[in-house]
Amino acid sequence: MRVSHVAEQWVEQTAGLTKPARVLWCDGSKAEYDRLIQAMLQDGTLLPLNPNTYPDCYLHRSHPSDVARTEQLTFICARQKEDAGPTNNWMAPAEAKTRAGGYLRGAMRERTMYVIPYLMGPAGSTMSRVGIMVTDSPYVVASMHVMTRVGQVALSAMRGDDDFIAGVHSLGDLSPDRRLVLHFPEEKLIWSVGSGYGGNALLGKKCHALRLGSAQARQEGWLAEHMLIIGVEDPEGRVTYLAAAMPSASGKTNLAMVESRLPGWRVWTVGDDIAWMHVDAHGQLRAINPESGFFGVAPNTSPKTNPNATRMVRSNTIFTNVALTPSGDPWWEGLTPEPPAGLVDWLGQPWKPGTPAAHPNSRFTVPVQQCPSVSPNWEDPQGVPISGLVFGSRRTSVIPLVFEGFDWTHGVFLGSAMSTETTAAITGKVGVVRRDPMAMLPFCGYNMGDYFAHWLSLQQRLTRPPRLFRVNWFRRDADGKFLWPGYGENVRVLKWMVERIHGGAPEVDETPIGFIPQPSALDTDGLALSTAHLREALRCDAGEWLQALGDLDEFYGQFGPRLPQPIARQLRETRKKFGG
Repeated sequence: MRVSHVAEQWVEQTAGLTKPARVLWCDGSKAEYDRLIQAMLQDGTLLPLNPNTYPDCYLHRSHPSDVARTEQLTFICARQKEDAGPTNNWMAPAEAKTRAGGYLRGAMRERTMYVIPYLMGPAGSTMSRVGIMVTDSPYVVASMHVMTRVGQVALSAMRGDDDFIAGVHSLGDLSPDRRLVLHFPEEKLIWSVGSGYGGNALLGKKCHALRLGSAQARQEGWLAEHMLIIGVEDPEGRVTYLAAAMPSASGKTNLAMVESRLPGWRVWTVGDDIAWMHVDAHGQLRAINPESGFFGVAPNTSPKTNPNATRMVRSNTIFTNVALTPSGDPWWEGLTPEPPAGLVDWLGQPWKPGTPAAHPNSRFTVPVQQCPSVSPNWEDPQGVPISGLVFGSRRTSVIPLVFEGFDWTHGVFLGSAMSTETTAAITGKVGVVRRDPMAMLPFCGYNMGDYFAHWLSLQQRLTRPPRLFRVNWFRRDADGKFLWPGYGENVRVLKWMVERIHGGAPEVDETPIGFIPQPSALDTDGLALSTAHLREALRCDAGEWLQALGDLDEFYGQFGPRLPQPIARQLRETRKKFGG
């Protein structure tokens, strides 16, 4: 492989710090992947699954203390604290390197240091970017093989000798007391130590593609977003592309792979988690999926909720922290109506009813091309043209099923005001309402006030800005039951969005928060859903909204003068429209 002098020098310096027994550059070949798998099967890092029902599939069990993103140990190490902003943990770069350097010094003794050149995005795309990471975890190397494009394809895409994000990862001793995930945006550098969990250890994913990616995107004039990308095909064969931001474990993968229940309508999958979006020379917003694999949440993935995903993971998949049946098949809550007898839980113990069989944040890692709904042009170097942007979150009240923002500025305000109920994808309590603008709160690599301003600034370059929508599949009635059936029926909401984008569906109510469809505007043919239920799902309650908008003052206030005035103005105007 042709390696730049800068990259070689950086790898040598890192080896000098971590003291590995040997250094191995990865070429991304299938033979290399197969060798990694065999070695992990031999040492017990992986367990083989039933080769008849799940060929070339494996189970990995992580340390019980290492099962989710550790946001409290994740830092943006900008030189100035204000540039990290109030929503990020900040540590001064010198202090961060001193602390983590102590954990990393000699951490790879008697281990192999794997060097992984990887490309985020399709080969040959000007929208793609390069990373080089080192790790002492074969599980991470195998996962990066699935999630990114590894080897010479990456090195050939470098725009200069130093055009790469550098990432250092070591398992260390897996102690939570010696665990840190550090991002140095000015140095294009990531240090991660003490965790083998995907979100902390697969540095191409959240660390590069979002935290450092968002900082790089701001400098270069594009967007790195926590968004799925889909193409919605109508009965005439026209495909309309949407990108949608949703917090982890809030149905993003299910929507990305949704199987349409509407005759003549089909949804194509471009990506399920991350979108890199550029404005092209004609003022069109275009998006690529920088990843080549899915790192999806297993629990509640089933033939009912996501038939495409359950088919997709039947081969060539690495499962993490799921349960095991006596016949060697993976199992997780929701996969079947009842748990099979004789389960072994995610800790490797006989399962006891009343305890989780699979960890709530158990995962599957699988190549994109295995998705039955994968778009034929998912790797188009030009990206796909985005006509609509969707902000969605998990809220039991307040937020209607769907509505459309008035314009770009108002839509950005709606995204900035997003809140959600927490899930098992992060360490901490589940079900707590927290602010999560654009589903980027854990992933924005710089001051979020500047991030809102960057979003607003794109409008001047867009000849036809995408429509901006807000969705909430999770609203409940007074008895705690979901008002909307969700899953495959969500295509009915996508259909309304597509109609709005192309100038149709005029039956809307103009409310202080945007355009809400009248119940008659949504296609409910064949759906056992009363008009009263649908009306409740679409309801905009002034009292609920005034309270929610009141909570925004404190959130916005922490940005001080870095909060863009258009956002503050939208809040004042919305409150005034509600009579507040």
